[in-house]
Amino acid sequence: MRFSRKTLGIPYAVFLLLFVVAPLLVLFYYAFTNGQGVFTLKNLTDFFTDPNTLGTLAYSFAVSLATTVLCLLIAYPVAYILATSKLKAKSVIIMIFILPMWINFSLRVTALKEILTIIEGNLAFYPFLNSVLGMTYDFLPFMILPIYNSIVKLDISLNEAARDLGANGRMAFLRVTLPLSLPGIISGVSMVFLPAMTNYVVLDMLYNSTYIMGSLIGSYFNAYNWHGGSMIALVLLGIICVFSLITNGKEDEEAKTGGALL
Repeated sequence: MRFSRKTLGIPYAVFLLLFVVAPLLVLFYYAFTNGQGVFTLKNLTDFFTDPNTLGTLAYSFAVSLATTVLCLLIAYPVAYILATSKLKAKSVIIMIFILPMWINFSLRVTALKEILTIIEGNLAFYPFLNSVLGMTYDFLPFMILPIYNSIVKLDISLNEAARDLGANGRMAFLRVTLPLSLPGIISGVSMVFLPAMTNYVVLDMLYNSTYIMGSLIGSYFNAYNWHGGSMIALVLLGIICVFSLITNGKEDEEAKTGGALL
């Protein structure tokens, strides 16, 4: 008995309808209604006029941006060295970076908390720094892997051609390797920046903070303010979608540029 593609796609369509489309419809309903179920834009205006919400959004953006930059500064040299070296144990080293992801997330953050407590004493003294360190520790492998995959696939003859044309090592890296590895950088930035804006577990476990969008949404729902919480989640979803569209467009553009160069 043979099944067509449409028949095989029915379970996936049902799954998407039940667990993606239906929750989004509920989110939209609560975001644009009040307690009586009447359509209103008050939740939207409250989001952009509430200093607490805007402050939390700014803090979340700052933590996410700092985490992304720190991950990139650490990940690119590591990925470049591993991809261009002639080490026979490169796969083992990559596995070392992936292994912490197999350990329970709570255990990893708890271990980091104990280390930071030994170093700092009171984690409340440096909340922003600890947040960035915790996020970086959590998301660093997501930045290393896409950059490594981009660099390891590059044709080494391009660098050799640049050297033959008179470019030194620094110039060859800036003009050839770095531009061609931009798709990996963009992928890594997307995989770090977006989750870091909402990952409140690290902050809660380090020093019980609520200064991030994920925990703010949770506090609204815990207070039974589903309408305000839904609007915050919807605005954050819009920001994530816009950022994803921008990064995907850049990634496609860089891929085409790299293909033309090759």
